[in-house]
Amino acid sequence: MSALPPTVLTFAGSDPTSGAGLQADVLTLASMGCHPLSVVTALTVQDTRGVEDVMAIDSDWVNEQARKLLEDMPVAAFKLGILGSVENVTVIAEILADYPEIPVILDPVLSSGRGDPLATEDMITALRELIIPQSTVLTPNSLEVRRLTEQEDDRSEPPLEDCAARLIDLGCEYVLVTGTHENTPDVINTLYGESGLLRRDLWKRLPGTYHGSGCTLASALAATLANGLAVTDAVREAQEYTWQALAHGFRPGMGQHLPDRFFWARALGDADASPQRGQQPS
Repeated sequence: MSALPPTVLTFAGSDPTSGAGLQADVLTLASMGCHPLSVVTALTVQDTRGVEDVMAIDSDWVNEQARKLLEDMPVAAFKLGILGSVENVTVIAEILADYPEIPVILDPVLSSGRGDPLATEDMITALRELIIPQSTVLTPNSLEVRRLTEQEDDRSEPPLEDCAARLIDLGCEYVLVTGTHENTPDVINTLYGESGLLRRDLWKRLPGTYHGSGCTLASALAATLANGLAVTDAVREAQEYTWQALAHGFRPGMGQHLPDRFFWARALGDADASPQRGQQPS
């Protein structure tokens, strides 16, 4: 009998386009050899151009979905995306506290790619107080990491390394800051731990915009950790998978491109696509 694939449980909002959200998580996890379990935290009305509306699922339903799965199957990693409400943040934090041995990958989705708000200030506060202290790896982009660490007396834009240090002080083990929104020739993704900078990776900046890149990266990281890689190696492999999915992306609608999470399974003419990747700092 063959070995069972590692199982990853994602808490996320449903995205009808399958570009982001729960559907993106499921596609990514399956593509990377994991069996995905899913807890629906919110329903959305959206297309590839943006999000029109969000309806949070009742927190009792969120709790019951997760508890039923966790009583039935072993889980190798948790992945968190849009949580929908303060009440959902609270019940999910309680669930995580009951399974402290399972790594938690938090993608703090605060807005859509178009800028549509997906988290209130109360939700951000709840994330800081309840979820971030239990997170193994946090995967914010540069806009999100600054918003997560914003203080009322801040009058200037804090450096990314200072923001990461603040989040680690809250209890998160690692912070992977993605640099898509920064004005740099290449995209620079940087991993921080308690000791500071752990690795910095440079990736060729791709043309166009992509729906679901952050969901793909966080889910790929959950998959690589579930498959037994150490955090620094898992981060490297998750980035490479994500870059390839974006490089082979497609545009089925009138808005953003979607990542092709099964790029490796298709006969593609662009066989020479390869990332430009940096190395760990010495």
